[in-house]
Amino acid sequence: MSTSPRALVVGALLLLVPILGLTQTWSHEGGKLTLNKPPERIVALNWAATESLLLLGITPVGVADMAGYGTWVREPELPEEVANVGTRVAPSLEAIAELKPDLIVTSTEMAPAAELLERIAPTYVISVYKQGARPYDKAREMLLTLGEMTDRKDRAELVLADIEKTLEEQRERLEQAGVTGKPVALVNFLDDRHVRIYTPNGLFQTALDNLGLTNAWQDTGNYWGFSVTGLESIAEVPDSRIIAIEPLVPGLADSLANSPFWTYLPPVQNHEIYQVPAAWPFGGVYPVKRLAVALADALIDGGSDNVR
Repeated sequence: MSTSPRALVVGALLLLVPILGLTQTWSHEGGKLTLNKPPERIVALNWAATESLLLLGITPVGVADMAGYGTWVREPELPEEVANVGTRVAPSLEAIAELKPDLIVTSTEMAPAAELLERIAPTYVISVYKQGARPYDKAREMLLTLGEMTDRKDRAELVLADIEKTLEEQRERLEQAGVTGKPVALVNFLDDRHVRIYTPNGLFQTALDNLGLTNAWQDTGNYWGFSVTGLESIAEVPDSRIIAIEPLVPGLADSLANSPFWTYLPPVQNHEIYQVPAAWPFGGVYPVKRLAVALADALIDGGSDNVR
């Protein structure tokens, strides 16, 4: 039985459909990115990207500043076998190339090296932190886009749904405990007199808003979402609570305990100093969940007059 030329053409086109369907293009801050298949070997050059990949169930083949991730970010946990490709500000192009990635994820801070990165592998550029950006929205966009690229968008949506559910649950806990009234100052101690305080334009504001808490510090900081200030500035908001985010400066507890200035602060006198585990303020979506749970736990358990 002979087959007509028309049938042969239709059959050939049908065979091509699945192949053509795998080719997708995304616009990003570095231009356009086209992939013929989901990438499997991915290098992440900042911790927000590293976190996003891990949330999707993908272990990157290489990351920047791996040791620092374990100290500051902590969750999701980064497996030890991942290769370190240098620092986040100056990764090694040679180390990246040796890993033979099929996708590199970076931000505009690496703009001078963008062309060199493109020579190694397709490069996706997205900046969660830049002037005028809303960090949580950009982090959410990154997670969903990486989900699309890796054929794991359903998982990305589940991650986001879980974060929303967690925020709702923690808000209910705080409201039931009756501890949402006073503003909170979220700080990392730089020494016994200076802090990095997190501002309303930063990532952590998403956690505060969803928990029904007010940020004691209302001034807009830099585009990273923080300001550096002396503790005396917190004294100007007497009806507030201080949330000390780990890691702490070595010897800080003793230094503060022996500081007349520290003991003068209203939150100290009111035993409203709360200490919470590290949550990376310049990350993706996950630190919002991590901070929300830690903050709710700390406020419900009660404060003290010093850090530990």
